[in-house]
Amino acid sequence: MHDEQNPTDTAQDDAAGADLAGDAASSDPARGLAAVRALRTLADRLEDVQVANARANGWSWQSIAEILQISRQAVHQKHAHREARESGSEGDKNNV
Repeated sequence: MHDEQNPTDTAQDDAAGADLAGDAASSDPARGLAAVRALRTLADRLEDVQVANARANGWSWQSIAEILQISRQAVHQKHAHREARESGSEGDKNNV
């Protein structure tokens, strides 16, 4: 199952992302580094959502890997367990 967000949540996430981008440029190292950490978390979350979206739309691991500019094995290793958990199977071992 995919976590669906309502438009209000998405708008709040967009505003938070814009705030974080501004904070990352801060001259205060504590504020800037905290923003960098939060942006990494946000980027990972967005990657999870979009990889799941791509797989649900029939994309191969290779196609996803090419766009993310990482190896097919790396993207599969990072995301296949989520797909397996959602489908209740052991993962897509033949489509690596």
